[in-house]
Amino acid sequence: MEDVKVPSFSELMESAQRSAVFLQMRDFYNVRSEADDFATWQRTGQRELDPGSEYWEPWVEVVSQAVARGVAIRRARIVSEPVSDSIRYMHAGAVVNINAGEQVRWLPRRRASDIALPGNDFWLFDDHLIRWNHFAGDGDVTVHEESNEPAIAKLCADAFEAVWARAIPHDQYEID
Repeated sequence: MEDVKVPSFSELMESAQRSAVFLQMRDFYNVRSEADDFATWQRTGQRELDPGSEYWEPWVEVVSQAVARGVAIRRARIVSEPVSDSIRYMHAGAVVNINAGEQVRWLPRRRASDIALPGNDFWLFDDHLIRWNHFAGDGDVTVHEESNEPAIAKLCADAFEAVWARAIPHDQYEID
């Protein structure tokens, strides 16, 4: 599938003025740029956690600059339990997200059954601009899409806030 031309994530984050929220709903991600770190983690149980590493530095820089400008960045993940290896891997690295300035929460999927959710993971910037993340069945990113349709932005904002209200802060969410 061809990528629809949308601003880069960095451009979107740089243009955010108040908020950026991210709702992740998949149990398996197979992102090419994370493949080496994921494979190392699977073999050793160790993740790259150095915020200045080649792996993390671009992300940490974008997030920390936005936070320094006063942008509140929140990430919520809806997860099946017991969690997949992909979710264990993300949980193990969330400390870097948090240290960069993100707030991170986890919601067991069984507690999300009565929440109206969009069909795809998304970022919502300043309550009006959506960046959809579309994935193939194998968990690889296929395309990013942008929308600023007010009704869809409201659906995303409402869904995120409902998830956030029920979700467990990262430091309290234990993975078996």
